[in-house]
Amino acid sequence: MAFVVNLLLDTESVAVRDVICDGACREMGEEERASQTCLVFPYRGVFVRRIGEEDVVAEPNQVLLFNRGEAYRVSHPVAGGDACLSVAMPEALFAELVPDTHSTKIPAFAFNKQKLQIDARAQALVALLRHGLATGTAEMLEGETLALTLVRRAVGRRNTGGGSSSSYGRRKLADRAKLVLSSDLARRWTLGEIAAEAGVSPVYLTQVFQQVEGVPLYRYQLRLRLAKALDLLGDYDDLTALGLELGFSSHSHFSAAFRQAYGRTPAEFQRFVGLR
Repeated sequence: MAFVVNLLLDTESVAVRDVICDGACREMGEEERASQTCLVFPYRGVFVRRIGEEDVVAEPNQVLLFNRGEAYRVSHPVAGGDACLSVAMPEALFAELVPDTHSTKIPAFAFNKQKLQIDARAQALVALLRHGLATGTAEMLEGETLALTLVRRAVGRRNTGGGSSSSYGRRKLADRAKLVLSSDLARRWTLGEIAAEAGVSPVYLTQVFQQVEGVPLYRYQLRLRLAKALDLLGDYDDLTALGLELGFSSHSHFSAAFRQAYGRTPAEFQRFVGLR
């Protein structure tokens, strides 16, 4: 796999990197080890990370938790590669921010799970931080503040979701459904089509997905589409075209869904982060 890593911010408190992977490795790659304890926020594409015998699907509705020195392997079952924002900080700072439900602090700080689900506000913070640092509109202090706010939002006490209370088999089924949705975000999937791809009945799939992820399938798909829109806003002057390409029925549908999730219309968000 080929990586492009852009260091956007590096202070004594936090380092922020934009990491882009070509996704050439469709099967599980060679073992890697995290050089730093960090949070990794996928904002484009999808990949699978394996630690031991446990796989998790990484996509824009999740934050992945990396412990320094921990071994993992990665595959890209869906073509197109991925892009992520990595936020690293000293483990002493993580220990202050991360509750015991998501970490252990003895003998040293470490995350105790692979991933957590994030909400729309956290997705918007990822876009604000990435665009602000990349374009230079966010100065160092603002970047540090946004990064700490993002960490609190993603793994602070308000976030207790995405754990491992569901059975392994149910989590694997939910992950299969995520990969199906991620393979074609613009497609108007039927429940039967997704269930057939996952190898279960539609009723069972809806029950399991709701239990594992805490949201229904259709809402999860909507959040994936909106996260993709956040990534692409800088590339489009015609926002109607962007909405239609992501599977929305009209510009008004796209704009209303975006505003409900992120508090601004797509055009307003473009201006807010300095893309237009």
